[in-house]
Amino acid sequence: MNQHISDQVDALIAQRPGKTLLEPEYTDEAITINDFIYRSGGTSSAYMIVTPAGRIIVNTGCGFEGPHHRKLFDDIYTGPTRYIITTQGHTDHVGGVHAFREPGAVYVANELNQSVQLDDARVIKRMRQWAPVWFGRDGDTVARFAAEFPSVSNAQDEPVPDLTFTDRLDLTVGGLDVELHSGVGETVDGAMVWLPQHRIAMISNLLGPLFGHFPNLNTVRGQRYRFVEPYLKTIRTLRDLRPQTLITGRGEPIEGEELIDAVLKRMYDAVDYVHRTTLSGINAGKSVESLMREIDLPPHLYVGQGYGQVKWGVKTIWETYLGWFHHDSTTALYDLPRTKTLADLVELAGVERAIELAETRLAEGAVVEATALSEAALAFEPDNGPATRVLLACHRELLTQPSTEANFWESGWLAHQIKKLEAAVAELDTSR
Repeated sequence: MNQHISDQVDALIAQRPGKTLLEPEYTDEAITINDFIYRSGGTSSAYMIVTPAGRIIVNTGCGFEGPHHRKLFDDIYTGPTRYIITTQGHTDHVGGVHAFREPGAVYVANELNQSVQLDDARVIKRMRQWAPVWFGRDGDTVARFAAEFPSVSNAQDEPVPDLTFTDRLDLTVGGLDVELHSGVGETVDGAMVWLPQHRIAMISNLLGPLFGHFPNLNTVRGQRYRFVEPYLKTIRTLRDLRPQTLITGRGEPIEGEELIDAVLKRMYDAVDYVHRTTLSGINAGKSVESLMREIDLPPHLYVGQGYGQVKWGVKTIWETYLGWFHHDSTTALYDLPRTKTLADLVELAGVERAIELAETRLAEGAVVEATALSEAALAFEPDNGPATRVLLACHRELLTQPSTEANFWESGWLAHQIKKLEAAVAELDTSR
């Protein structure tokens, strides 16, 4: 890769930060991508491909967004909907399918679509409990869409495809050739939409919602582990197509065959490097914590870490191969809560001493250690004011660190905890 292209890759990644690009972007008009593709922004963007014989909808947003997407697309083209394609089975892709159902419309998805939707359904209560920490819905937007489209349900759809495919499916609408290629990334039911006549690839969030960033091999909100080798195979498939335009789930399309291929290669090499280095460390007998500290990307493999992080990838890879038992603690085989042992140790040392040590560690810049000590003190005495204040200070300090500020998941969790701790401190102050 020449230096000019390498610099372009760096610039592209830097332009797609972790938090700002993930904010839903609703517009009053669909955005024109080219003379036949249009976008409606939201939790993840929906797209409309217009042909002389009808339109193809690619992704439909969440349930409450579906009617909004349909309205914006109908303002441009009211012809028949020939196909509805979802690139993966996540809620922000399949939730609005009902808004585009009409006679003759065929819903197409990867054959594993139903298993992905079922995975979510099995743990839906847990997901609904924690997802709002990062994906809190704007109640005003939901209410506005419901008022604007009273005749269309804004409930989350759980659609069943009319047509599925395994590896590849070829369609033609109005002279436009459409190839669907299977892929694995955020989910196992990925569908890459390839328009060979125009060399356009539509992948949405298949490789992550922040293109050019390290993938979430396991998401903090909680889902199944995502495996490295199928992810790498998907990148190889996409590179073999040699797209001239790449359309993702968020942000503007990426133009230029050489640039797109260079970013894909960088992403591939970065994940491959972390995978191989983690396996090497595993076989050298190193602990998961030591590998999380030691493994980082060399400068020439720089990718963003606004969504996934290398250290989390290391931990997921370690546990993917070796499981949850780390061969370092007998108690891990039993149901003893970690907080019980921490509380016992604090009782032995004295809660005041534990808090003093936490304050010392915080002053020394050992913020994670200070956080652990504060949590231990609160495990022993949940309403301890000084410990709560130290823990609040720790979270605030963690949130100000540059690498944390840029990461969607880490910063979201810390902000959530800060809000809870601030409320706890206020209640303690009121009760004094």
